[in-house]
Amino acid sequence: MDCNQEIEENEKKYSYTPSVRQLAVNILNRYDRSDSYIDKLLSHELKHEHLIHQDRALLTELVNGVIRWRGKIDWILTGFYHGDYQKCLNLVKNSMRIALYQMLYLNRIPIPAAIFESVELVKRIQGEKTAAIVNGVLRNIARNIENIRYPDKSEDETYFYAVLYSHPKWLVKKWMDRYGLHETEKLMDYNNKRPYTAVRVVNINSNVEEIKNIFDTHCINYTASPYNPNSLLLESPRYDIAASDIFKSGKITIQDPSSTLSAILANPKEGNIVLDICAAPGGKSFLLAELMNNKGSVLSFDKHESKLRFIIEGAKRLKLDIIQAIPRDAETHNFQENADIVFADVPCSGTGTISKKPDIKWKKESEDIAKLVIHQRKILENAAKILKSGGVLVYSTCSIEPEENEDNIKWFLENHPEYELDPAENYLPNELCKNGFYMSIPHLSGMDGAFAARLIRK
Repeated sequence: MDCNQEIEENEKKYSYTPSVRQLAVNILNRYDRSDSYIDKLLSHELKHEHLIHQDRALLTELVNGVIRWRGKIDWILTGFYHGDYQKCLNLVKNSMRIALYQMLYLNRIPIPAAIFESVELVKRIQGEKTAAIVNGVLRNIARNIENIRYPDKSEDETYFYAVLYSHPKWLVKKWMDRYGLHETEKLMDYNNKRPYTAVRVVNINSNVEEIKNIFDTHCINYTASPYNPNSLLLESPRYDIAASDIFKSGKITIQDPSSTLSAILANPKEGNIVLDICAAPGGKSFLLAELMNNKGSVLSFDKHESKLRFIIEGAKRLKLDIIQAIPRDAETHNFQENADIVFADVPCSGTGTISKKPDIKWKKESEDIAKLVIHQRKILENAAKILKSGGVLVYSTCSIEPEENEDNIKWFLENHPEYELDPAENYLPNELCKNGFYMSIPHLSGMDGAFAARLIRK
């Protein structure tokens, strides 16, 4: 039986339930025509009460999977589509992308089912003619799926790996120049893996053993972070962590261990005055307050007033009453506070978090990094003014790009001799530190990429 006959026979076996695929296409369509990040669009849809857990899991898998592998998927579809694939309606492109993602990466969904569902979706909205085109393209790919050809490696090695690992060419070249091909492949491979969900145990409300026992009772698989015993990494949790009782009661919070280590580097003490000047959604403010045993003052600033509610709600959930959320622009505001610690988790390219936020790689261009550096340095300049003598300034990002990290600190120290670097090795595991900086590289650390520097005002 050839592929066409097999598809036709199997199509008869599947009833069409469009809800999850339709939602996935709708999300991807909105993503294509807006500046929204995919996690925000997905989060909005996941709130629908009619979605059971399996539906939510599949919707998340389809949306993130298509975005994660979009470069490779579009290369294949462009090669098989008769005409200009880029001129297709978003509905048509995203229906085919979802089908091809399932064909390539979801072994539990038969290829005939993946094709049938996308074709029916297009047929309902665009009619028989467009559906026939989609059907023909997907069937042709199915027949030739073992013989798909990629760009000629000998002509353009960077482009070959950009397509193969579904990363933008400019970023692949940047990493190859810095890390070499072998390490860049490992980094991109890590970025393309399905991410874990990281929870941090909130010690003022619970302890690690209690949370482990709860997870064990519910047969939830987890591993402890080798770098922070309070961080537990969950693979494909069977229920919504944010909807669980242990989350609602403030016993755990969702935070990557790479992020916790940046806050630990600040080493706050009870009674300190701490300014978190780019604070939303508040994860680092929460940990800083916990490390202070909820004694002292944490002023959490953010220029986006609409985001302050996340800090307020989070602090209430975690029973942290020393946190105040205040609207301030870290670049321009004339801060009057005289702080023991200023924590500057600055806006950045986010290239260390591609595993969890795959659309970052498509939202950024090479020139964006230079623009971000301007803002990062303005924040550093402003932060330098508000520390006591002997106070601590922690600069952090979730980027792995040196322009946003070590280059900024070198520039700052050259222009501010009243500051000196306090080596991160004094506070964090040596294997995560280099030249006095905290540096997490995803494929080496097994967690999100991050950078932090601890600076002391002399």
